[in-house]
Amino acid sequence: MGDPREPPEGAPDGGSGSDDEYRSVVFDESFVRAARIQELSARERLASSFGRATRPRIRLGPLGTVPRQALALLLLILLAFSAAVYFGISTPNRQTARPEGSQLTVSLVALSPASAVHAVADPAAPFAALPPGYSDGAIGLGTPAGAATEHFSKIEVTKALDTVQRYLVASSLAPTTLIQGATAEVRAFVTPGEQAHFDASVAHPVDDRHHALTGWLVRFDPAQVALAADSVKVAGAMRIDEADSTTLQITTDHTFVYALKAAGAPSGAPVTVETVRRQLTFQFDRLDLASAQLRLVDSVLQAGPAPCGSSLAGYVQPLLAGADGTPAAGAQPIDPGNHARPAWQVCGVLAGS
Repeated sequence: MGDPREPPEGAPDGGSGSDDEYRSVVFDESFVRAARIQELSARERLASSFGRATRPRIRLGPLGTVPRQALALLLLILLAFSAAVYFGISTPNRQTARPEGSQLTVSLVALSPASAVHAVADPAAPFAALPPGYSDGAIGLGTPAGAATEHFSKIEVTKALDTVQRYLVASSLAPTTLIQGATAEVRAFVTPGEQAHFDASVAHPVDDRHHALTGWLVRFDPAQVALAADSVKVAGAMRIDEADSTTLQITTDHTFVYALKAAGAPSGAPVTVETVRRQLTFQFDRLDLASAQLRLVDSVLQAGPAPCGSSLAGYVQPLLAGADGTPAAGAQPIDPGNHARPAWQVCGVLAGS
């Protein structure tokens, strides 16, 4: 009996029946002859390489090639560095931080009368006895023309002088400040770094050489006195200087003469002349100039007739007509109209005008 795995007609010529299981995966001769094998030439292989997924590079001569993204980043860094150098050179005097804190030093000097205080001869002309040199209000401030300093232009100096003049008008001449207790107009001139210091002086004035309100402005207690004339007589001058290459400094020295009477007194009541000398030092950086604000760093106030024992921190305390003075033992006569002498003194005796 034959092998049951062989077909009935027998195995094909030249092969065994066991090769049938590979017949499905063996290519016949006609398939092999039909297959075409192609090998790329050298030129074709080079041309196909340009289609590869690679990042574009930029040739920099002898430096080789650099990716385009890296070159863009390098250019951005160079631009940022150039801008930093430019602004650093073009603004050499720019300050990184503005001065803050308690910068003002205040000296208060009461000038006691040597004898009883006398009223002026004519209440309608309270300033008739003043010596020459006094003018009405802002005219008497003697604001000079601006002139360039070593590090500040004429325009900058002129702006500083204008700010100082307006501050002196607001703090020494305005009736709202002198007798009505207003402080906002004066505060608006104070640089932000000193405003907290100013506010503390308003809220709790004390003669501790830093927080006397009368270091910032002149004011009288409205419960005690009133203005007897609309005008205030002024004499004095201003000096321009530099504290350093970034700080403009202006020093003012003025004598203000006020006509006063008792609060609630009728027209024609006795009038007393009160003399107040203010010697102030202001400083400006370029930010202060741009904002039309100032830093008051030193203030000396002489006021008389005023009792030596009273505090001048909150109000100037004038002695009105008929009051007796109590000068301190050994006190020297001081003329608040004499600007040739330093303003800082101990309690003295009112002399001169």
